[in-house]
Amino acid sequence: MVEIVLDALRTAVLVSGLVVIMMMLIESFHIESHGKWLNRLRVSRSGQVLVSALLGSVPGCLGGFASVSLYTHKMLGFGALLAMLIATAGDEAFLMLALFPQRAVLLFAILLALGIGTGLLMEFVVHPRTLPTRLDDTFETECCEEEEQHPHAPHTDVRHWGWHRIALLLGVVGFLGVLLSGHLEDAHELDEEGFHLFDEIWLYWLFAALSLVVVGVLLFGSDHFVEEHLWHHIVCHHLPSIFAWTFGMLLGIGLLFHFIDLQAWISGNTGWMILLAIAVGLIPESGPHLVFVTLFASGVIPFPVLLANSIVQDGHAALPLLAESKGAFLRAKALKVALALVAGYFSLFIFPA
Repeated sequence: MVEIVLDALRTAVLVSGLVVIMMMLIESFHIESHGKWLNRLRVSRSGQVLVSALLGSVPGCLGGFASVSLYTHKMLGFGALLAMLIATAGDEAFLMLALFPQRAVLLFAILLALGIGTGLLMEFVVHPRTLPTRLDDTFETECCEEEEQHPHAPHTDVRHWGWHRIALLLGVVGFLGVLLSGHLEDAHELDEEGFHLFDEIWLYWLFAALSLVVVGVLLFGSDHFVEEHLWHHIVCHHLPSIFAWTFGMLLGIGLLFHFIDLQAWISGNTGWMILLAIAVGLIPESGPHLVFVTLFASGVIPFPVLLANSIVQDGHAALPLLAESKGAFLRAKALKVALALVAGYFSLFIFPA
C-alpha cells in the first residue's frame, strides 16, 4: 500500500514538473515574441489541428503536455486539442515500437489521420463561425499587450533577486536534479526485466535541457515577468490543481488495480474486448493501457482492440486538462469513445481476429 502511494507521488511530481516547465517555456516565448508566433498559430485553424496532431504523435507525453498548455493559454481551439488527444499513444508508444515496430507505425499513422480528420471536422463543421469553447483561464493578454506597447517600461526591465525568483530557481534546479538522478522513475514493472514508463533516457535529457532554458529565463527575466507570469499565473494558479488532481487520480487508480486483476476479465470475445478496451481507455493515465499492448504483442488480442483503446486513452497528457477544465476533458472523452466504437468495430472487417 505504501508503495502505491509513493508511486503515485513520484509520478505526480514528475507530471506536474514537466507540465510547469512546458508552461513556463510557452509563457516565456510568448512574452519574448510579444505573442506574435503563437498568434500566427491562433488565426489558422487547420494549422492548429495539424501542429497539435503532430505533437500528439510524438512518443510519450511531451507533445501532449505542450498542446494542453497551448489550449490552456487559449492558443489552440478545442478541435486542435481533440486532434492531439486522438493522435497520442502516450508512453505506451515506446513499448509498441520495441515490441512490434511495423504495426506500431501503422497504428500511429491511423491515429494521426483520425486526429487530423476529427479535429478539422470539429473546427470547420461543428463550430464553423467561432473558435470552440476555451478554458476560463486567461493568458494575461493585458500584460502582454502592455509590454508590447511599452517594451522598455521600467517595470519590464527591473531585475532583483527577490524571494519569488529564488524560490522558482531552487524549484527548477531541484526538479532538474531529481529528474536526472532517476528518483522520479515510475516503479511500475511490466515484466521481470523491469520496463519503466519513464525510463526513456532521452526524455530525461530533453527536459533537463528545457529546464536549463527556464533557469536562464529566471536568471535574466524581469521582476514583472517572473513574479506575475511565472509565479502568480503558473505556480500559484496552475500548479496546485495540476498536482492535486494528478496525485489523486494516480492514487485512486493504483488502489483500484491493486485489488482488481484486469487481465482476468479479458476473454476471447473480440466484441466485448473492444468495449472493455474503450472503458479502460477512459482512465487518464499511462499504465492500465499497457495490458492491451502486451496482450497484442503476445497475439492474444487483435489489432482492433488495441486501436480502440489507443483512440480513447491519452496517457498522462489529459491529467493537466482534467485539472484545468473538466468540461473539456469530458467532451473530448465522449467524442473519442464514439470514434473508438466506430473505428474499432469497422476495423474488424480490415483486421479480423
